[in-house]
Parts: sequence; structure tokens; C-alpha cells
Amino acid sequence: MRVMLVSNPFATFTTPAGRDTLANTLSARYDVDVEHTTHRGHAGELGARAAAEGYDAIVVHGGDGTVNEVVNGLLGTPDRPDPVDPATLPALGVVPGGSANVFARALGIDRDPIVATAQLIKLLDAGSRRPISLGHTLNRWFLFNSGMGMDAIVVRRMEDKRRAGKKATAQRYFGTTLAAFFSSKVVPPAFTVTVPDREPIEGVRFGFVSNTGPWTYFGTRPIATNPSTDFDHGLGVFAATSISVLPNIMLGSQLLRGVDNPHAKHLYRDDDVEWVRFSGPEPADVQMDGDYLGRFTDMTFGCRPNVLHVAAARPGATAD
Repeated sequence: MRVMLVSNPFATFTTPAGRDTLANTLSARYDVDVEHTTHRGHAGELGARAAAEGYDAIVVHGGDGTVNEVVNGLLGTPDRPDPVDPATLPALGVVPGGSANVFARALGIDRDPIVATAQLIKLLDAGSRRPISLGHTLNRWFLFNSGMGMDAIVVRRMEDKRRAGKKATAQRYFGTTLAAFFSSKVVPPAFTVTVPDREPIEGVRFGFVSNTGPWTYFGTRPIATNPSTDFDHGLGVFAATSISVLPNIMLGSQLLRGVDNPHAKHLYRDDDVEWVRFSGPEPADVQMDGDYLGRFTDMTFGCRPNVLHVAAARPGATAD
């Protein structure tokens, strides 16, 4: 089996020793080419090369942003005129190395890199390739979620802190989120959310579009904005029309408790829609899979089924 190992040495929780161990473990079983990312977009270039050169699998050791880049490189843009058959592409495997690792954990991959490597070898040896859906917007694929408004502001602030040398821990994310909601200086512009067969939702202050759940993790605790959204159905929508502290503390407590049906007067939620549009008169902050993208006034989200094959157990099975 020919495998490309893409490792991000700048990911939050990767180490030189850990990267070497992973490379040596995989090389003992497969024909492995090890590639370390050196710049933004490099993982996408490697994904495109793995597809073009016919690798059997591409394994990513890094955070969600690195996996997102690899997937976009593998598949090309969503509007490409010649969509590829996912069965002809390398299977995607993930060994967590970031702070949240939402995508890997949604696939049932253990957050411990050593355990995850053992899971991955078993899956690759068995030829386990699970087809999953992906979301898309701005002519890019996203793995698990994209958001406009307050959560993207938090992501932007976290990226500023990482550039200043601070690690992206769960506690730091939580503190940054609270600081944003409690700050009178943080007022995201309002926008409109449109979904099929419903009147537009006006005055939305922050909204998420999910391709699967959970939305993120607080340490080991999953935070599920759309508990019924998964890789086999449509998109989940979570749109809030208020940034007032009290109603969002109450809503946040539901998410932390893991309730099956998060609800609030200022919340619109749907777990299975074909498409979603966010639009507004002023540009608002946007994030995708935990990476800050900039400010936009109009975004349409779609979902394409069975577009990517991953080395993961199918629903109802385990990856151990």
C-alpha cells in the first residue's frame, strides 16, 4: 500500500518525537512518503499531488485546518466541471494533532495519537473506506462546520492569540468566547438566514452550518448544536437572533449538558436541509472548520453526498 503522510509541525499538539514515531510505525507496514507542511496552502498542494500520483491513502497528522486543506486539494473545487469519483482517490486517514480535532473525533478516531495510529492501521489493513458527505461554500469544501458572526469573531481572536505564541487550549477558547459575548465593543452585524420552504430569518447575529456533529469539543465534552446532523444527511442550521448574555448563557448551558433538542426563543435550528444562505448589508466575520476566512456579505452553503472516502468505521461500528 502506497501512503502519503502529511504532517503539520506547527499543529498545537504535535511533537518531533510523536511525528517520528508515527512515520516509523506506518513505514514498517506500508510504502510511506513523509511530507511536512511548510506554509499555508501546502497541505492542499500535497493533497492534489496524492490524487494525481495515485496514492492508496493519505494520512494527515495535524489539526482540522490541515485536514481541510488536504481534502480541498484532493477533490478540487466544488464547481469543477469534471468531478472525480471518490473511489479512485486516496482514502483519507487522520491522526489527531490539533487542539479540538473535531473531524477525527466525529469519525470515531481516538484523540490519543498512539491509539489513533493503531485504529488507522487496522482500518487501512481491512480496506475500510467509508463514503461521507461534505459541505461547501465560497467554492471550498468544509468538513464539519462553517459559521458567520460571533463564533467567527472568537476564531479570529484565537488566531491572533496563536500568532502571539499562545496555545489554542479548550480553556482559552472558553475564555475568549465569554469575553466576546460580555464585551460591549463586540457587536457583529445582523444578517438574514434563508433555507428551503421557510420564511427568511431576519436579524441573525451568529449562525452555524454543520455537516456533522458535534460542532466542537470542550475538552472531552462534545458540544452539539445540531445533534441529529451527520455525514449521511443534509446540513444542520443553528441561527441566533440575539447576542444578549443571559439568553445565550441559558442556551450555552444546554449545549454543555448535551441536550437532544437545544432550543431558545431567539434560536432557529434545523438538522437536515438541502441548502442555506447567509446574507446581509454589512460584511460579517466567517470561519470554516475552525479557520478564519475574513468578512463576507453573502454566502450560500450546499451539501454533496458520498464525495469523500475516509478510513473510518461505518456508523454503528467502532474504529478500535
